[in-house]
Amino acid sequence: MAQVTEPSRSQPATLSDVARLAGVSIATASKALNGRSQVRAETRQRVIDAAERLSFRPNQLARGLLAGRTGTVGLLTSDLEGRFSIPILMGAEDAFGAGEVAVFLCDARGDAIREQHHVRALLGRRVDGLIVVGSRTDPRPSLGRELPVPVVYAYAPSEDPADLSIVPDSVGAGRIAVDHLLACGRRRIAHITGDPGYLAAQERAEGARSALADAGLALVGEPRFGVWSEGWGRAATAMLLDQHPDVDAVLCGSDQIARGVMDVLRERGHRIPEDVAVMGFDNWQILTSASRPPLTSVDMNLEQVGRAAARALFSAIAGTRRSGIETLPCRVVIAGSTAPLS
Repeated sequence: MAQVTEPSRSQPATLSDVARLAGVSIATASKALNGRSQVRAETRQRVIDAAERLSFRPNQLARGLLAGRTGTVGLLTSDLEGRFSIPILMGAEDAFGAGEVAVFLCDARGDAIREQHHVRALLGRRVDGLIVVGSRTDPRPSLGRELPVPVVYAYAPSEDPADLSIVPDSVGAGRIAVDHLLACGRRRIAHITGDPGYLAAQERAEGARSALADAGLALVGEPRFGVWSEGWGRAATAMLLDQHPDVDAVLCGSDQIARGVMDVLRERGHRIPEDVAVMGFDNWQILTSASRPPLTSVDMNLEQVGRAAARALFSAIAGTRRSGIETLPCRVVIAGSTAPLS
C-alpha cells in the first residue's frame, strides 16, 4: 500500500490533506469535522486525529457555507455619533467578537431611504442576521417580516410585536432612582426632566411616581418637562426653589439637566448633598466626573443591551427566535451629589 505523506509545513493543511491522511473522501472528512450524524464514530475519530496531526484549522467561511451561513452580521444604526448608540454597538461587537463573527456597520443617519439601501446592501453580502440600533427609546417602524434573516432591535423597539426588541427598563430606572434618594433620607423630591415627547422621559417619571407612592409620598409639584439642556436645568430649578424652597432632592432626567440644577442650587446657597441631593440620568462620565461634587446618575447599561441583542441574534440564527419587548435593568452609580463619599 502506498504511504500517505504529510503536507509540507510551509503550507497550511487543507481538508483534502486531512481526508487523504484519514483514508476517507473529502465529503466524509467535512461531515466528520462538522459533527454530522451520518459519520460512524470510528471514522470521525480517525478524521479528528488526522486533523490534529496536521494542525488543520478549518476555513471559517467554508465551514459556515456548509451550514448555510457566512459568519457575518449587520449592525444598522441611525445615529453613529450618538452617545447612546455607541455603547450599544460596542457591547454587540464584543459579543460577536467572542464568537468570531465579522461585523458590517452601517449608519442610516436617521434617513429611512438610506436605511433601506443599507439593508439591501447587507442582504446582498449574505449576512446571517441584523441588529438595528435606535437613537432613542421610542418605537420605530419594523423592517418587515419578509426579510430572509432574523432581526433584533436594540434600544428603540420595533412597532411590530412579532419582532424581538431589547431595551432598557426606563420605568424601573425611575423607581431605582427614587429608591436611592429615599434610602438617603430624602422625602421632598422634585423631578426636572426633558422633552415630554420622548418615551423615556414619560416612563422615568412614571417609575419615580410609582416608587414614591409605594412609600406613601408624592413628587414635589408635577414633573417639570422641558429640554435636555443645562439651561433648562437652571431655569426649572429657579422656578422650583421659588415655589418649593423646602425641596431636599432633585431627580433630573439627564446629566446635562443635573449640571444646570447644581449651578442654581449653589448660587442660592444650598449645599449639595447636605441640603439638597441631586441625581442625574445616563451616567455620561464626561459630565458626572467633572461635576462638583461628582454626580450620582442612573446608568442604562447600554453595553449590556448590545450584548443581549447579539446573544439573541445568535439564538435566532441557530433557530430559536423570540418576539416582543424584553427589558434589561438599569443601575445607580453613586457619587457625591447624593451621599458624601469618604
